[in-house]
Amino acid sequence: MLILAGGVGGYYYLAAKPDSIRVAIVLVCAIAAALVALQTAPGRAVWEFAKGSRAELRKVVWPTRKEAVQVTLVVIAMVITTALFLWVVDLGLTVAIKALTGQGSS
Repeated sequence: MLILAGGVGGYYYLAAKPDSIRVAIVLVCAIAAALVALQTAPGRAVWEFAKGSRAELRKVVWPTRKEAVQVTLVVIAMVITTALFLWVVDLGLTVAIKALTGQGSS
């Protein structure tokens, strides 16, 4: 964290320098911080997790375009159906409450 904080501090300390140099300093510090972090047990655990995640991602069977479009249309239809149902229920409850409280009659 100190290496990364040093890079960010250097970015602001060297405000008069070109942006490319300032960004390069932050990137170099970020890479150095990552290399130091990978030498620790938690850093190695994160690296192993990332490798395992990548392996699992390769096993995923991605849907075809046709399947994705069909599922999207089903989701849109269900959202519209649910919205209409809730609108009708809300309308019915509003009418019932107005009738019970006498607000509907003038």
